[in-house]
Amino acid sequence: MTMPLFLLRAVQAGISISDMDILTIGEVIDMYTERSNDNETYAYVAGQDDFDRF
Repeated sequence: MTMPLFLLRAVQAGISISDMDILTIGEVIDMYTERSNDNETYAYVAGQDDFDRF
């Protein structure tokens, strides 16, 4: 990922330049990824029983 693309993704995720002082690159990428997954629908969502069996 190039620096301009990284800055674009940060702005798209709603992260200001001053916020970037306290965040790592990985945190910014994770925030953007989670934001892009917000509207995703899943056929099956794990429940407590699934986690207990895991």
